[in-house]
Amino acid sequence: MTIQTDALIIGAGPAGLFQIFELGLLGIKSHIIDSLPTTGGQCTELYPDKPIYDIPALPIVSGQGLIDNLLEQAKPFDPVYHLGEEVTEVRQEDGYFFVRTSKDQEFHAKTVFVAGGVGSFQPRRLRVDGAEELEGTSVHYRVKDPDAFAGKKVVICGGGDSALDWVLALADKAAELTLVHRRDEYRAAHATVAGAKALEAAGKIRILENARVKTITADGPQLTGVGIDVKGGDAVILEADQLLAFFGLAPKLGPIAEWGLTISKKAIEVDTEKFESNVPGIFAIGDINSYPGKKKLILSGFHEAALAAFAAKAIIEPGKKVNLQYTTTSPVMHERLGVEVD
Repeated sequence: MTIQTDALIIGAGPAGLFQIFELGLLGIKSHIIDSLPTTGGQCTELYPDKPIYDIPALPIVSGQGLIDNLLEQAKPFDPVYHLGEEVTEVRQEDGYFFVRTSKDQEFHAKTVFVAGGVGSFQPRRLRVDGAEELEGTSVHYRVKDPDAFAGKKVVICGGGDSALDWVLALADKAAELTLVHRRDEYRAAHATVAGAKALEAAGKIRILENARVKTITADGPQLTGVGIDVKGGDAVILEADQLLAFFGLAPKLGPIAEWGLTISKKAIEVDTEKFESNVPGIFAIGDINSYPGKKKLILSGFHEAALAAFAAKAIIEPGKKVNLQYTTTSPVMHERLGVEVD
């Protein structure tokens, strides 16, 4: 069955979820597609427990906490989520966009919002024989439940914020913890690196710099040991129960590159009035877009979603003036939000 919709959002990360809200305020119902099995994008997949400090009016919120709040905010507009599906085809047909997914679901949409973050992203994996067979049991590229590492012998690989953040978070939970970094300089925040060094000085963790994991041993699905090469030194063999690798993301635009959009450096070029692409009716918000002065911040995606919604309203209801109304005073907005105001 082909689904008819005024607005189709591709990407259920923070920008895509806020796009639901901004469209809903204007009376536009949304369908949302994401290739991941859950909403949240990078916030949920990569740093659900990591604190975020630069969301307006929220002095501190976790990645998952932000997503939970955005989902709650979008609820009044009854969005329909299509998760675990990748968009494989987008083309224009007779005044609408024909969209097909990897599950052969078809949509006819008046407007399309690309909110796909850095595109179809996958964590860079540990290139060691046997690692793939242990993924999800003993080798991990994200942390779903920090308590699962309590009392375990843990090896963490990487030198960025994610690796160092989890060193600090798991140092008191793990029975043993070793950080393995291929250089002696770090991409993580200075304060976080200093915290890890302090833990090492206190004898709580071990840090191996200029080092790489070269071999792993396992008993079935369970990791038992890690072999580490250290530049200029002897190889180190560690007993290990769990290995976490944080080497960053390998972003890929995937099928987006074939949709006829103007793309520069793996990002969709948009204007700054509507955040519309070179194809009228297709908008791009969040980290997936590019324009002069672009800053890849979550709050930038929120601003872009608001202006894109107003532009879409003019397409969906051509010739009708789009009035700016405020949620504090507008009875129409209150009705759409399902709130009662005295």
